[in-house]
Amino acid sequence: MIRTLILSFAVILTLASCNYSAKKEKEETTGKKSSDAQSLLYPGEEQYFKSMKQLTFGGDNAEAYWSFDDEKLVFQASNFGAECDQIFVWDLDDPVMKEGQEPPMVSTGLGRTTCAYFMPGDSTILYASTHEGGEACPPEPKEREDGKYVWPIYPSFDVYEADLEGNIVRKLTDRPGYDAEATLSPKGDKIVFTSLRSGDLELYTMDIDGSNVKQITDDLGYDGGAFFSPDGSKLVWRASRPQTEAEKKEYKDLLKQGLVTPTNMELYVSNADGSDIRKITDLGKANWSPFFHPSGEKIIFSSNHHSDRGFKFNLFMINIDGTGLKQITHDKVFDAFPVFSNGGNKIVFSSNRNNNGNYDTNLFLAEWKDE
Repeated sequence: MIRTLILSFAVILTLASCNYSAKKEKEETTGKKSSDAQSLLYPGEEQYFKSMKQLTFGGDNAEAYWSFDDEKLVFQASNFGAECDQIFVWDLDDPVMKEGQEPPMVSTGLGRTTCAYFMPGDSTILYASTHEGGEACPPEPKEREDGKYVWPIYPSFDVYEADLEGNIVRKLTDRPGYDAEATLSPKGDKIVFTSLRSGDLELYTMDIDGSNVKQITDDLGYDGGAFFSPDGSKLVWRASRPQTEAEKKEYKDLLKQGLVTPTNMELYVSNADGSDIRKITDLGKANWSPFFHPSGEKIIFSSNHHSDRGFKFNLFMINIDGTGLKQITHDKVFDAFPVFSNGGNKIVFSSNRNNNGNYDTNLFLAEWKDE
């Protein structure tokens, strides 16, 4: 899924650069594989990273989230024998992965999964899965004639709680249609997720046992990838907002087919109850995977707004009032899914750096330093 995203953005968002050469990109990004911090950093990144370590080497690894004690990561990968995205846990006390070493899978191994997150106590996780809709990986969307990249919104996705041995403990959503992209408040009391239950892709919150469901957003367009602030008082998420009648029709028509286009998204914040919704970016192109800075006053996110050809995603930071935009990473291809540790001194993200010029997406762990 992640590799498809990168390849598709490289083509779809760069219509003005049809002479783009994948070979040239590989030549620019090829380098010797290494876990040495200096070889992993691009010029300018030392301003924010004290050190950096590569955790995975090969395949598609993304969306890593911290346990409450900051000793483990849970992430999704179409790797380690999985035919499509499954959920794995990384114990940070283990050494950097060696060839042939695999982290334990904690999902069922059936269907497709997404967006795992540790529950209070770190003995269980929540994640979304399609396994009740079929044991096989659901089919990828067909390539569109107009070349636009689309994300599938599988109706069989529901949110589950599971233990670290892969056993389902509880089903947290049980409504027809898409329920996924669930994350947990650092306070351990609320879950935010995206659902199609209203007929549009909106944000909802619920208690950690699946009760007390409340709708947060109601504007037309995709609302997803939401996270709570460190004190649990605010939310940040990505959203599309079709404006013209043609854009609205296209969005609705695609949604009927279980599809969305993620190529034009901006970031929004609100109070945790959905009040005081504010748009904080107006950059154009795709701004996504936002996460709160430990202070709760800034947002780190991934964006390609600065790229003429569209495929280059880097990490940026912005104040929650929309001011003070700063670039954090300077990768030539793809950095995304930045997540601060609960202690605030570390950050994990996914990147194409140090991959010998192919499209492998790996996990990187860095020591964070503020300016």
